[in-house]
Amino acid sequence: MQAKSGIVSRSVSSVSSSRSGSFFAKLMAILSVALTVVLVDSVNAEAEAANSKYAGIVVDAKTGNVLYSENADRLQYPASLTKMMTIYMTFEALEQGRIRLDTPVPFSAHAAAQAPTKLGVRAGGTITVEQGILGLVTLSANDAATALGEMLGGGSEDRFAQLMTAKAHALGMTRTTYRNANGLPNTAQMTTARDQARLGIALRQHFPQYYGYFSTRAFKFGTRTIRSHNRLVGSVRGVDGIKTGYTRAAGFNLVSSVQVDGKSIVGVVLGGASTPARDAQMRNLIATYLPKASSRGGSSALIAEAAPAPAMIVTPAPVMPQKAQPQVAKTITAAQPPISAAAADLSLPHKGPLPDARYQVAETEVAYTETAQPKSDNPLVAQPMPAPTKVKTMTFKQQAKPAPASMRPEQADTAVDNVTTASTTPTSASAASTDNGPTGWVVQVGVSPSRQMAMDLLESAKSKGGKALASAKPFAVAYAAGGDQLYRARFGGFEDQRDAVNACKALKKAGIKCWAAAQ
Repeated sequence: MQAKSGIVSRSVSSVSSSRSGSFFAKLMAILSVALTVVLVDSVNAEAEAANSKYAGIVVDAKTGNVLYSENADRLQYPASLTKMMTIYMTFEALEQGRIRLDTPVPFSAHAAAQAPTKLGVRAGGTITVEQGILGLVTLSANDAATALGEMLGGGSEDRFAQLMTAKAHALGMTRTTYRNANGLPNTAQMTTARDQARLGIALRQHFPQYYGYFSTRAFKFGTRTIRSHNRLVGSVRGVDGIKTGYTRAAGFNLVSSVQVDGKSIVGVVLGGASTPARDAQMRNLIATYLPKASSRGGSSALIAEAAPAPAMIVTPAPVMPQKAQPQVAKTITAAQPPISAAAADLSLPHKGPLPDARYQVAETEVAYTETAQPKSDNPLVAQPMPAPTKVKTMTFKQQAKPAPASMRPEQADTAVDNVTTASTTPTSASAASTDNGPTGWVVQVGVSPSRQMAMDLLESAKSKGGKALASAKPFAVAYAAGGDQLYRARFGGFEDQRDAVNACKALKKAGIKCWAAAQ
């Protein structure tokens, strides 16, 4: 019995030893692969940092602090990062109700002729707005970007590019110029890493209800399953988008948003030497600077919270010319946690604070875009969200010091492309607003390219102003700026300065910037 017991013992020991050896062999193999990946990423990241075209930045999205910067203000080509602004303008139109996710997007011959990558919709065909968004965030479809741009630009991609540029400057992207909606090569289309970080933060902060589209891994378009070009989504913890880009002149670009453990950063890599080198550099930046980001505010300070993205979104199939397609195209997305942003801290970085407002007679006028009142004292944090093409005029006493570079006078601002917009027939409310309007104290809430848009802005503001604007008289004042006809949107009928100031304060509480001045 003892002999048999010894044999059994040795057999068990042998089997145990064999299994143990197999386990350790597998463990060593896994560690070897992991070490190889780390070493390759490290080499790629170092090579990328030494690349002469390279530019990068990492911004703490909760404080606006720049955690890392290299060539962040050097002008470079955005390539398909351009589509981030196209998507921003699309989200804005959705939020305002001007379009819906199922609104048809027509494809002109110009849109259909764009170079790949593309959805391949023929001239005369249509897709839905949602399919256009998905085509941009996954495939980076150039034809879909142009089609969306033409639709939002009143049939003209050039006009849409002007609106994109004006919006960029309103967001504080002062060194960015757009010439098309998709990012295909154009030597005049330029940006910086810092500007792209601003845009990345703006997309997440201003449109949390739509931002989940950026984490789409794949979607079905007709008979095709289109997968995302963004390899970091799903492979790096906390990365929820945003966009890749490449042209020969631009190199390999990437903007990444990361939200994890109460911390939030946006990183930008421009001019990468290759896709692996660009992705490795972004991984390195995330690993290095996410631990240094602030967790201040946490989950208790949310401005918005979207529902988790469903595992399957049903969208209508693309409509091709002369061919009805009854099948249903399904969008495949991974289930996502609620998208959130900090109310007080998640704002856009900029070069300096706005000057303090003073209620005095206008002597110098400075244009900026309507935004909500800033809630952070951080000097790198700008106002949150500008309203669409509603540029305001802020007035203040001229001081000994010149206005900051980011606040240029209307007549001298040559950095923003002129925006041409067809005006509409004035409504009865605006028909009487052809002169300078009421005298005395007035409250100005914006500047628009048409009288009708100015009156629409006033109507929206009055609905939010409450009793302080109950007896106010809306009117639009025309003036010329750089050869263009613009209209100042103002309220009159205030008895004195106090009433005008109180009305402006009520508007500011509602998130509308304004200025009180003597007319």
